[in-house]
Amino acid sequence: MTLDGPTRYGSSRYGSSRADVEALLAQWGEPGYRATQLWNGLYERRQALEACSDLGKDLRARLADALPLAFDTRIQHESRDRMTAKWLWAARDGAQVETVLMRFPTRATVCVSSQAGCAMGCTFCATGQAGFERHLAAGEIVEQVLRAAHRSPQRVSNVVYMGMGEPLANYDAVWASIERLHHDVGLSARHLTVSTVGIAPAMRRLAREQLPITLAVSLHAPDDDLRERLVPLNHRYPLAELMDAATEFAAARGRRVTFEYACIAGVNDELGQADALAQLLRGFTGRGGAHVNLIPLNPTTGFAGSAPAAARLRRFAERLRRRGVNATVRRNRGADIDAACGQLRARTPIPAPGSASATMAP
Repeated sequence: MTLDGPTRYGSSRYGSSRADVEALLAQWGEPGYRATQLWNGLYERRQALEACSDLGKDLRARLADALPLAFDTRIQHESRDRMTAKWLWAARDGAQVETVLMRFPTRATVCVSSQAGCAMGCTFCATGQAGFERHLAAGEIVEQVLRAAHRSPQRVSNVVYMGMGEPLANYDAVWASIERLHHDVGLSARHLTVSTVGIAPAMRRLAREQLPITLAVSLHAPDDDLRERLVPLNHRYPLAELMDAATEFAAARGRRVTFEYACIAGVNDELGQADALAQLLRGFTGRGGAHVNLIPLNPTTGFAGSAPAAARLRRFAERLRRRGVNATVRRNRGADIDAACGQLRARTPIPAPGSASATMAP
């Protein structure tokens, strides 16, 4: 077997299967243990190929040529507090995607893109405003995680599918990447979170999978009329169907479902809307009940809305709690480099020299 034909993951470095790697090295006359050394280096130890020192320099160079990376680095930004980094990658066909690394004192989380662009058209999201280009392959998703891990002093323990794209619209590739991250990289399934705006049939399919991943559902509105204006997919899968699918997932997996709610001043942040949201979630029977993650709206160039004042957000959260719904307010990370929720969008501006988001070495 060679790497020229289609494989499950594709022919990039992180898109090749273990069998592909073994076949390639056997074709070169290398002993069988070389494949194990390479695989363990790339996945278990999470090393860049050039750092896999148990492989000879010449062999590493040959592997780099035969198993190229799927992405070139266009730009890397770092937030002012230096705890959030964002990469703009370019694929071989020119498609551009962004990846975010969020560092904490003892761990790190990678926010990955599952598509170049997005077809869901959510009005307040920069990715949705840009439109859809193409799906990403499983190897392209895995590569985002591991290349971010190479640059993190903290060990990456969590991956969230909350970057560019709707993960459940690219189901097969997303699930293949989840299996690779769990089985080969060693990440706990419970630390892998898939976010969706509500493709109900795919949510039900996810409930039948074996790995107990975490599901986050983007609600953003307590009723169908408003949600259809913010999330066009609601025309196809209204809230009743969405909630049924979320309940099915929670029952099958024994996992709490998080409901994401982007708070927009004067649009969905009234106390009466908090009451309506609590009423909607009151019948949710998932483990631990409903949990709402309130996200202050992050600015994008294509949407004129703004986040509510902090005091108003606190009142909204408290109203939900009084109605029996657990609610937290997210502290957004990386807004100064357009790396926060809803801000990812392929772009190639060059930041001003010396700015907080100045380009870093790849």
